[in-house]
Amino acid sequence: MTDNTNGTEQPDERVPKRVIGTPPPGTPMLGEEESTEVLKVPGVSLQDPRTAKKGERLAALCFTVTFLAGIGFIASYVAFQVGDLDSTGVSNLALGGTLTLALLGLAVGIVVWVRMVMPKYNLVQERHAMASDEEVRSEVGETFMQGAQESGITKRPLLRRTLLLATAPLGLAPLVLLKDLGPLPETKLRHTVWDPKQHGGKELRLVVEGSGQPIRAADFNSPGGLLSVVPEGYEHDLNALSKATLILINLRPEEIKSGTNKNWTHNGIVAYSKICTHVGCPAALYEQSTHHILCPCHQSTFDATDGARVIFGPAARPLPQLPIGVDGQGYLVAKGDFPVPVGPSFWERGDAEAEVREKGGQV
Repeated sequence: MTDNTNGTEQPDERVPKRVIGTPPPGTPMLGEEESTEVLKVPGVSLQDPRTAKKGERLAALCFTVTFLAGIGFIASYVAFQVGDLDSTGVSNLALGGTLTLALLGLAVGIVVWVRMVMPKYNLVQERHAMASDEEVRSEVGETFMQGAQESGITKRPLLRRTLLLATAPLGLAPLVLLKDLGPLPETKLRHTVWDPKQHGGKELRLVVEGSGQPIRAADFNSPGGLLSVVPEGYEHDLNALSKATLILINLRPEEIKSGTNKNWTHNGIVAYSKICTHVGCPAALYEQSTHHILCPCHQSTFDATDGARVIFGPAARPLPQLPIGVDGQGYLVAKGDFPVPVGPSFWERGDAEAEVREKGGQV
């Protein structure tokens, strides 16, 4: 429109501004009759329009598959919960399969886009001064606009939209996975499923890990023997087993030292947590002649006859002892819970802080 006051032409604000990356108005697009003449640049060969159209459809299909697989990944994370070996295997298969399909579809779609839609270049690098003058900057801007046109991202909305659609679930996936960081354990580590209070006073039997066979004290009477033990009814509950797994050792009564709570043993049978107090590895190697329990990860060594106190290695405290006894049928049962939290010592810090907060104090 024209300003009648000074005769200068002013832009019409009703005309929408051009978006960066799109060609100026009136510039012919790829595939139009004028494009062949405009883009006749040495070293650049255009794709056949039929090939480009086919590539567009294939790439769009791949991006759509990526979108569906991304949604499937998030849905699998929510639907397939872990708790035992079978459910964990199904969850890993679903998550791994959908994520692989999503990334593969995205990669194949981009490759098809580049190979079948975009032009082919045969370029020779020219050396020039590091400082770019105004002419070079202008040329770079023109090259960028030409590249945006040649890529087809402005002309082919199907490719552009399906690419954005495909990457949306992949962008949300890390946010969903942040849930695995979980809340602080607070006081949850103080208790395990061995606590009879959690079962209305019922004392859980000790069963052999793997077979689930309950243990009669009379059958486990060979000094020096060791068993890996789990609570009955929780043989496949990985969350419970991460804190409640035991090693059961049969000692001669005269070998038991003052560090072991003899009231928590039965005929020389003593139960210790299997979770190393260093970083939580399974401390299940046992040397019968010395009664030493060894953690294979960092060689922390515990004395089974003296309350599983640390005699070597980086562990900072003994393996917690579990009070055990027998029921009316002679099977070994847990008479109570561990007196202290099991596992790595750094857990105690968070547990102690939570306890102080519960009492209204300051950490």
